[in-house]
Amino acid sequence: MAEAWRRAGEAAGCVVAVEAPGSVGGGPWSGSGVVLPQSAGVVVCHAGIFAPFLLADGPRRPALLLPDDFSPGLRIRVLRPAASARTPGSRRAVEESAGRLPALKFRPLSGGAQAPPGGLASHEAALVLLVPCRRFQEAFAGPFAPSDHWHFGGGGEEEGEAELLRFLPWFAVLRLLDGDCRGAAPGSCMPAARLRQGDPLLACGSPFGAFCPDIFLNTLSRGIVSNLAGEGNALILTDARCLPGTEGGAVFAISAAAAGPQLVGLIVAPLCWKSNEWVGLTLVCALDCVLESIRNALSEPGLFPNIPLPALPPVATDRKRALATDGPLRQMLAAVVLVECGQSWGSGVMVRSRVVLTCRHVVSGASRVRVRIRPSSGRALVTRGKVVFATQDASPYDIALLELEDGLSTFVDPVLASSFYEGEDVSMVGFGAFGQACGPSVTSGILSAVIMAEEKPVMLQATCAVQGGSSGGALFATRSGELLGIVASNTRDNSIGATYPHLNFSIPITVLQPALSAYIRSRDLSGFQELDRVSGRVEVVWRLQREPGEVPLSKL
Repeated sequence: MAEAWRRAGEAAGCVVAVEAPGSVGGGPWSGSGVVLPQSAGVVVCHAGIFAPFLLADGPRRPALLLPDDFSPGLRIRVLRPAASARTPGSRRAVEESAGRLPALKFRPLSGGAQAPPGGLASHEAALVLLVPCRRFQEAFAGPFAPSDHWHFGGGGEEEGEAELLRFLPWFAVLRLLDGDCRGAAPGSCMPAARLRQGDPLLACGSPFGAFCPDIFLNTLSRGIVSNLAGEGNALILTDARCLPGTEGGAVFAISAAAAGPQLVGLIVAPLCWKSNEWVGLTLVCALDCVLESIRNALSEPGLFPNIPLPALPPVATDRKRALATDGPLRQMLAAVVLVECGQSWGSGVMVRSRVVLTCRHVVSGASRVRVRIRPSSGRALVTRGKVVFATQDASPYDIALLELEDGLSTFVDPVLASSFYEGEDVSMVGFGAFGQACGPSVTSGILSAVIMAEEKPVMLQATCAVQGGSSGGALFATRSGELLGIVASNTRDNSIGATYPHLNFSIPITVLQPALSAYIRSRDLSGFQELDRVSGRVEVVWRLQREPGEVPLSKL
């Protein structure tokens, strides 16, 4: 399977470098691209690398950009593995080319390209057109509200952010002038409408674009479908970890039923920040939606040469696939609810039809909250929840218990874990950075540590991406679907103000299970009240500190 992933990336992936000597844009600017299957030399990449070369008088057509809209003398080169380099171990060592490579420019899409190093082939290419993906643009407007201060370049108001946002839904179509696509993608494409949350994905892009392609060309990263939005799933969010320069890179769907990885999307933004908090998700546009926009633009008679595009299979109802979604993930998604307290919100976990666990800081001292339940089928339910218990601020366990006015008669109680295994695959389900705009998201990782105190688990550490709004969400064992814990926080380095979504902490469900059983059985809250009287060692663990006097206090 790993060899099939590598071959798919090598066949489709490339680096696109653009420059116009003497122009204002200068260059070269570079990013990743995809040689389309069955297209005889057609490359699609993200349009951001062309933004510096757009002429000041602006486009002549509002929904289309053509070569004469850009600086004259535009030179485009496409770097791909040479035919002799498409087997492992055949690329030259980086020392052979280090002297010819430019310094890295830390910009939203990195720049720099010289003559290709050994093992790579350079193809001259011509720009055909730039076109926006309308369906992606419409889907983007929902979860990525401007009021939430989203950034997609460097995590703040840095140079080029406005230009990047302007070109975020745009893609460029290129044609290789030598028509040399030997070894290029004989593979297949898949409509994004066939994707479901939790499906495995493979991202293939070249970090830092044309900088050190001997090392970075067609780097692979695996993740899952974290969330989907828009008509035909035009917008895909994945927890595959990508870097600047991978914009325009390929995203493949991995299916046991398919002969190999299927091209399903193009990377749009590898790094996303919400109000300066890195959310740890990669933004992807569905390939079929991009191809639809390109076909519509190419339909004008006589304006463009014959540009062959790959055909996609129709989206049909697949009964076997529908049944497959009835597994553990479906129950995980149904168990997690959105908890709204005034203008703020977080997540919660239904452990019985009308009983929800969440975090104390999510309810913010309120006595009643609004809860949105999204069942696996049917319409969402909005109800009120009474806060029957919340730990004191001094308690290390950040927990609140809600009793709902209404529940779901079809709700299946989650299975509570009784043991934990470091290294096991886990999934985090919560409403993350998007609230009700996108429904619950799922991210994948491993249980990286089980922290003990007095010979009992008191904290779980996992690598799933966790964002603001995930608090109160659920940490599940991926294979069994068992509820492992309640997500309490990710990590923030107070000395530099950085948040790390892939280092986070959950309260083990074994800490809460006795109190929960007593409450469900007799409405007895004494077990929850004991959470306010835990040992000093538990307090030390949850302060991310050692015992006083051992070492300086933690900065996290």
